[in-house]
Amino acid sequence: MKPIVLVHGFWVTPRSWENWKAHYEAKGHQVVAPGYPGFEAEVEALNADPAPIVALTVPQIIAHLEETVRALPEPPIIIGHSAGGAFTQILLDHGLGAAGVAMNSAPTEGVRVVPLSQVKSTFPVLKSPANRHKAVGLTYEQWKYAFTNTFPEDESRATYERYHIPANGGILWGSVLANFQPGHQDTWVDYHNDNRAPLLFVSGSEDHIMPPSVQESNCKHYKSNTVTERREYEGYAHLLPAQKGWEQIADEVLDWALAHAR
Repeated sequence: MKPIVLVHGFWVTPRSWENWKAHYEAKGHQVVAPGYPGFEAEVEALNADPAPIVALTVPQIIAHLEETVRALPEPPIIIGHSAGGAFTQILLDHGLGAAGVAMNSAPTEGVRVVPLSQVKSTFPVLKSPANRHKAVGLTYEQWKYAFTNTFPEDESRATYERYHIPANGGILWGSVLANFQPGHQDTWVDYHNDNRAPLLFVSGSEDHIMPPSVQESNCKHYKSNTVTERREYEGYAHLLPAQKGWEQIADEVLDWALAHAR
């Protein structure tokens, strides 16, 4: 059984993978859902004191994830959501993992597609340069638009209460500026790397913050001879791992990863 690493995104913690972790463990897999450095605390504690979020950097996150992957008995399947999808791409580019799945992924450097719904979703952070030095949370209405726009109201509110934390404004600003600064930035990958493990992009058709056009553009940037594919699930929002019907998606992406694993 291949081990599995689940990488969360911004505005949430590893708790957002709780259903997938239990689902894969029930199939006999060793499953690790690492938090970012300083995210050992629970959601409630990080909301009460977001200092660990403010201190975070992308190199710290990548180093921590690499350490987690290398500690496993064999190269794992790496599945990342949102910013975790970008980190999954970086880990694969660094030679780690047997296969990767980037779900509703944030883009890596050079992907310049910026849909209006993405601008609206990230506006709470990007509206002020001062937010580069803050941890910025979302109101429930902002969360619903960006993460759960196709969820029933009760389920949407439940996910907000259980999963939401502030996000690091500096990292989000840095990802925007990466396309306008010289040299390789924190989210750079080698799109021509023939030694990278196979990669599957997964999109939710109704995702506002990382719409399918972002995944499509990111996927097309890869020019290597390694398998790179994309799937889209109709009716799904950004918080796809917590949306009704997630079990089928979890099984299908794992089947793909196991079939293509190095």
